[in-house]
Amino acid sequence: MTTAPRFLSASTLSGDAIKNPQGDSLGNLKDIMIDTSTGKVAYAVLSYGGILGMGDKLFAVPWESLAIDGENKCLILNVSKERLKDAPGFDKDRWPNFADPAFADQLRGYYR
Repeated sequence: MTTAPRFLSASTLSGDAIKNPQGDSLGNLKDIMIDTSTGKVAYAVLSYGGILGMGDKLFAVPWESLAIDGENKCLILNVSKERLKDAPGFDKDRWPNFADPAFADQLRGYYR
């Protein structure tokens, strides 16, 4: 994997594929959540499954769990498809409280 660009706009990453190191598709980047108290990216919102955006499941992934593959224009998440299917997820109409410390701990523990 080549060195990731140091700065990218959020719109550049939106919709990019998310894959595991084995090359399996894990979905795509739906959104980026910014911690407004620090100004840092906290989570990537991954969309997986469904057809044309219908019936897809959303997952919040701690930003530090991802790597950017600039050469292949995708993000890398070191998790198997099976593990992702069991990850804490949500649907587009019921987003979690990203400010809840218990939620943050649960996600960081899952994606370690």
